[in-house]
Amino acid sequence: IGHTVVSMQTRPKPLRLLPGIIIVALQLFLRFLLPLFAPGDMSVAAGVLGGMVGWLLIAIWWAFFSRAAKIDRFGGLILMIVALAASSRLSHVSIATGLDGLMYFAYALPALSFAFVAWAIASRTLASVPRRVAMAATILLACGVWTMLRSNGIAAGVNTDFEWRWSESAEERLLAMDDEPMESDAAATSPSATSGTVSAANWPGFRGPSRDSIIRGLQIKTDWSASPPVELWRRPIGPACSSFAIVGTKLYTQEQRGEDELVACYDVNTGTPLWQRRDKTRFWDSHAGAGPRGTPTIAADRVYTVGARGLVSVINASDGTVVWSREAAADTGVKLPAWAFTSSPLVLEDVVIVALAGTLIAYDLATGEPRWTGPDGGDGFSSPHLLTIDGVEQVLLMSKTGTVSVSPGDGKLLWQHACPGGTRTVQPALTANGDLLLSNGEGKGSRRMTVAQGSDGWTLTLRWKTLRLRPNFNDFVIHEGHAYGFDGLRLVCIDVEDGMRKWKGGRYGGQLILLADQDLLVVVTEKGELALVEAVPDALKELARIPALEGKTWNHPAMAENVVILRNTEEMVAFELAPAN
Repeated sequence: IGHTVVSMQTRPKPLRLLPGIIIVALQLFLRFLLPLFAPGDMSVAAGVLGGMVGWLLIAIWWAFFSRAAKIDRFGGLILMIVALAASSRLSHVSIATGLDGLMYFAYALPALSFAFVAWAIASRTLASVPRRVAMAATILLACGVWTMLRSNGIAAGVNTDFEWRWSESAEERLLAMDDEPMESDAAATSPSATSGTVSAANWPGFRGPSRDSIIRGLQIKTDWSASPPVELWRRPIGPACSSFAIVGTKLYTQEQRGEDELVACYDVNTGTPLWQRRDKTRFWDSHAGAGPRGTPTIAADRVYTVGARGLVSVINASDGTVVWSREAAADTGVKLPAWAFTSSPLVLEDVVIVALAGTLIAYDLATGEPRWTGPDGGDGFSSPHLLTIDGVEQVLLMSKTGTVSVSPGDGKLLWQHACPGGTRTVQPALTANGDLLLSNGEGKGSRRMTVAQGSDGWTLTLRWKTLRLRPNFNDFVIHEGHAYGFDGLRLVCIDVEDGMRKWKGGRYGGQLILLADQDLLVVVTEKGELALVEAVPDALKELARIPALEGKTWNHPAMAENVVILRNTEEMVAFELAPAN
């Protein structure tokens, strides 16, 4: 009897597994299920934070409440800390620096939590030695796998495009074939691309002639089962966030190829390269990847560009020779922001205006000499925007501090709207009665402002603000009293009169163009699909959708007559859309 009592007193208690299971279940819910029910930046942040806090709770549970042997509890905890520290240092730079240095931990900590709890459940009946060997293997594998991957950038919802670290990137594959001659690229051109579909396109820069992504005078067939888009050509391209400028039969864009930043000209009908202008500079970040962020502007047979590090160039549109160039960062003293300079130049009469983060600078078109510099608005990733408000032509810029308006000729400050909240990326827009619809920045909603000039200067009146339209880097359009844009991946429609939402749905992301005469949105999704959605307030109605590009697609689309041209960081493609008549 005495022997039996002693055995019962020394037999170890079973592991207390329920707390670990509950913690991992909460991590999975916050990361994967919550964004489905409440999409938006807050649920994404909750998923990331929950994953990291969850691991801390796992560590506390294991060390103090799991009932494991002391050597298992503290030995396992020490091994986890050492493995996390070592593998974070050995991870690829794209993972080590992603999400402001949190990407490794945002993925590794919840993965380690799940793997560790799974090990605890599966090994609870094993003897001490094999159980400890399995624990060490589980920890090392859960942490070490992240050293074998690289990130190709971050998409909505903090979804990351992972590849094996040693695999060849799209840019490396392009560089391997980068000795192709200009004006002779038959291999990249499909037989149908020689028909000369486009003859006199006019899309001179970022988001079209008025920088508003609105086209008038064009209607297309929307039954794509009967009249599907015709692919004219497709070809690889160097990484960049740039879109296109199109004039006549030529299209212009920016891209990165190795250590060279390119301004490139292609034939719009065939995709054939015509010329390239190269500058020895490179920018890369773990968010969007390598390459320029701005879009060229065409004016009077010249191409105006801003590189990722602030090189302003004026180039002959016919042959790519440089007229003049300036280092705008040196001219303004503005430091390179985390996501590079993202400006698309604005050409007005005798000046070209560019944005260096939240600061405007104007250069003389003929000489390249600086003409004026605007106030410092902090960080910013939008472009200068020409609008006429209360009868006065002015240039607006969205930045971290809010919105600034200056006179185009001399840069004189007209008015300023302070709106702390986040770095701004999208463009402002005018309502039918001349009010402004502005982004609050970084997915924090929108606001409608009345701006008017009086005897005492300019006055600004807030009409409403809303969280129902939350653009981040996805621009919106205004049509027939309603704004159409994005809330995370969802497409939304709000009433411009009161800011109330009319509908929200789908999974899109990406960018869009409005065909105003047809009440039609041409949407390029973040996954690279091309879709048609009715621009009406009654309900969300998608008319058609086709796959167009592979991989994350953030670049704005462009239109050359009835041809839509798309690109991302790996390839570009042109589709002819059948005219409605």
